[in-house]
Amino acid sequence: MRLRRVLPLLFPLILLAGCTPPPRPPNLIILFADDLGYGDLGTFGHPTIRTPHLDRMAADGMKLTQFYAAASVCTPSRAGLLTGRLPVRSGMASDRRRVLFPDSKLGLPAEEMTLAEVLKQRNYATAAIGKWHLGHLPEFLPTHHGFDTYFGIPYSNDMDRTVPHQDLHAPDPNIWRNPSIEYWDVPILRDLEVVERPADQHTITKRYTEEAVAFIRQHRTRPFFIYLAYSLPHVPLFASEAFEGTSPRGRYGDVVEEIDWSVGQILATLRDQGLAENTLVVFTSDNGPWLAYDDHGGSAGLLRDGKGTTWEGGLRVPAIAWWPGTIAPGTVSTAPATTMDLLPTAAAMAGVPLPTDRIYDGVSLLPLLRGEAERVREIVPYFRGTQLYALRKGPWKAHFITQSAYRDDTGPTVPDPPELYHLEHDPGEQYNVAARYPEVVADLVAEAERLRASIPPVPDRLAPRIGD
Repeated sequence: MRLRRVLPLLFPLILLAGCTPPPRPPNLIILFADDLGYGDLGTFGHPTIRTPHLDRMAADGMKLTQFYAAASVCTPSRAGLLTGRLPVRSGMASDRRRVLFPDSKLGLPAEEMTLAEVLKQRNYATAAIGKWHLGHLPEFLPTHHGFDTYFGIPYSNDMDRTVPHQDLHAPDPNIWRNPSIEYWDVPILRDLEVVERPADQHTITKRYTEEAVAFIRQHRTRPFFIYLAYSLPHVPLFASEAFEGTSPRGRYGDVVEEIDWSVGQILATLRDQGLAENTLVVFTSDNGPWLAYDDHGGSAGLLRDGKGTTWEGGLRVPAIAWWPGTIAPGTVSTAPATTMDLLPTAAAMAGVPLPTDRIYDGVSLLPLLRGEAERVREIVPYFRGTQLYALRKGPWKAHFITQSAYRDDTGPTVPDPPELYHLEHDPGEQYNVAARYPEVVADLVAEAERLRASIPPVPDRLAPRIGD
């Protein structure tokens, strides 16, 4: 009799146990600086730029010392991060034009699946904040690529000047030192609407931070993805009143130190909301430093050259991953990794399979972050436009074409045989050892041919078409 009375009470419990919802997937925040060099953070060796929050982030998480952007300039780099694919596969790499300008009617194609669209399959709330630079027309903006909301400047903060566009290498370099927001007539968009023009760039980092903090608090009860792409330290440099004139490094230091403050605010909010142990935060940069602008540009540290080149200073960037309880504190990884790996990482975190109708060039970093593997990839390609300029395999890097950074007009050269560097021994690429290791050169040439064969011709979506 007693058992008969108990069984009806147990049945609902048994049913509930069988219907327990799956655990909530982790949140993801990507913090993406613009033109920040490999050597521009305290934790990466800068002697006078003070970055206590990023230094602590590295101490609490993982510093990745061989992390690469998908390209050495803005537009293709962002395409690579958000699609997990080489920019040349989506048409967001060009030999005619380096990046999208406000006169372009093109942008990231709708058939590309972005990181936000991948996470939407698990009901993530998604926000894009900051610089977009993948097309400024409505059909190319973040809200048409999987993001619920967008707030930011849709392209570089130096575009739409109130004077005619000048070449990057302007006769008067002091043009980039002009602090007038009216001179730099760029808009701020909220979703598809212009809400401010010209943008007050003195407060832009602060306002991006406020947007991110508000989004975290608003969506604390569901999984979320924030892509915060800072407009700085791309020139022209702007800092808020609280940071202007405070850094020993000058105005560039003011800007980087305010970005460091921003990171601190975001991490503190995650801790305050009880979300730290269920959130992966990645901080990195879109490419190396813009060396043409003297002390208004950054530093690649011991690496060679900067933005616009496929030498290490153009694509190897500072990177920190933070995920308390998952990433062991104080970890330093020397494994090669790239921004293209972030989309497969996010898919693995969320338990979402990737489409099988396209090639992905990224791989999941989860085994690396969890300490289950020492490395997850051997090959790193270095494209400039649509051309494969260099390729890394293990410690070896072969240069098939070389070109200096954006500070002179030196054209490309084609070394014969390709130049070869051992990046573990010689990260500054000072000693060409091709003559000593012809078999390594031959192996890298064969790898390059296999990669080129996997890339069919695609439309050039950067350069304006006839009639645009």
